[in-house]
Amino acid sequence: MTPHRYFLAQAYNNAWANHRLLTACRSLSVEELHARRTGFFPSIIHTLNHILTVDWFYVSAMEGRPIGLAAFEPDIPFADFADLEREQRAVDHRLIDHCRQLTAETLEREIEIPRRDHVQVERTDRIALHLFQHQVHHRGQVHAMLSGTSVAPPQLDEFFPGDPAEQALRRADFAQLGFSETQIWS
Repeated sequence: MTPHRYFLAQAYNNAWANHRLLTACRSLSVEELHARRTGFFPSIIHTLNHILTVDWFYVSAMEGRPIGLAAFEPDIPFADFADLEREQRAVDHRLIDHCRQLTAETLEREIEIPRRDHVQVERTDRIALHLFQHQVHHRGQVHAMLSGTSVAPPQLDEFFPGDPAEQALRRADFAQLGFSETQIWS
């Protein structure tokens, strides 16, 4: 697998995992979304907003149009779940589109990330890896928080095995997302 294909597959997997998690969270009541829970952030809605704002922060930098700390103002931009879900899906697609255009050269390109007191300069591949890890980390927290709600946590630890039986397990999700096996692997 080439580095380009690896990052693109990660971006698709990221969008798929977010889809599964957001689909489960969509069934929560407003009270359950906002209820105080144990985690790095104190609620499901706060954690989901953090995932989104960090995506805005890094994806905009990788696209060459960094929004910097404005990504975090306000801390919880969407108290309404439908708005949050729409925006998360949009940034997931931006990340896929960005990864679709990566080459060996662009993966090595340094990008500028505005911080509070300096401009951080990092390679694109390192930022992408960090972003994917960040997503996994906080999706895991939401997954654990769901255990204390009326909604069962969804399966999130699948990837993309090529076995037809495995492909069948993700077919409905892929149809909802407009993804195909060919699109990801060709």
